[in-house]
Parts: sequence; structure tokens; C-alpha cells
Amino acid sequence: MAHEIVDGSSMQRALTRITYEIIEQNKGVENLVFVGIKTRGIYLAERLAKRLNQLEKVDVPVAALDVSLYRDDRHVPDHRIEPTVNTKQLDVDITDKHVILVDDVLFTGRTVRAALDALMDMGRPKRISLAVLVDRGHRELPIRPDFVGKNIPTSSDETVHVAVEEYDGHEDITIERN
Repeated sequence: MAHEIVDGSSMQRALTRITYEIIEQNKGVENLVFVGIKTRGIYLAERLAKRLNQLEKVDVPVAALDVSLYRDDRHVPDHRIEPTVNTKQLDVDITDKHVILVDDVLFTGRTVRAALDALMDMGRPKRISLAVLVDRGHRELPIRPDFVGKNIPTSSDETVHVAVEEYDGHEDITIERN
């Protein structure tokens, strides 16, 4: 049984805090591109861009990234098929930009590693940062987020679910024991 640990309004506050941290750490918002990792990371990236526009009056491009073909733990690679990167906005050039990867939950780090591989196939960013709504620990790779909405310690037999209004019809963060 899942139980709610963060409600929708607390999620919004966490995203606002991340937005302020992005502005402060970058001393502005020039050359930024948000890249949301499918599925919920896209909606979170769009919200960060919207909030940044409200605060700084700057439109930051948002692209979507599907990393499923880059995962090393989800499929058997067929070397005859070249992985393709599916983006929402093919006109977003990430070369020499500060790319902020956005995802809902950071767990083992494998999704982020796959996203980094995919980004390198798209161009050569000047810098890549990672923003996550939830960092739940249990890393298998040396990946650390630059911007975190909530640190939620979990056991390895728990699952963290992030629900966003745009995709799930409601908002919250829940933990469920497997």
C-alpha cells in the first residue's frame, strides 16, 4: 500500500526552490536548456522553465529525451540498430549550452548515465547539470544531482512514485513497499 509523503503544494514549493537555486548558481539564465527525461521529467522541466520565465522574464528552451534505447539494464542490445534520440524539439541545439537534465526520481543513476550518453550523441554541451525532484539514494554509479527538491531516504525494497497533474491527473509523491 502506497502512502503519500509529499503533497502537490509541497512539490510546487520544491520546484520553486530548485528554480531559485538554478538562477543563483548560474548567476543568471543565459545559455540554459532544460532537457526532461521521459516521462515525468518532461513535465517537471516545463514547470521549471515556466517558473524561470515568471522570475527572470526569459524563455528557456525545453526538450524531451527518451533514454530507453540507451539503458544498459532494460534491453538486450541489437548492434544492427543504431540508437536514436527522440526529442520534442529537434530545433534545440545543445552545443555550447548549459543543459540541465531534469528527472523525477534519482535512484541507481542508470537513467542519468543513459541520458548523458544520449546527450553526447546530440551535441557537445558546455556544461550539464542534474535537477531531480526526489533523491532517494542507493546509487550504483558515481552520479550526484546539482539541484534536489527532496531527499527521501528509502530502503531498497521500496518504490517512490511521483505523480504529476499533466500525466497522472493528480500530484503527490508516494512510497510503496514492494
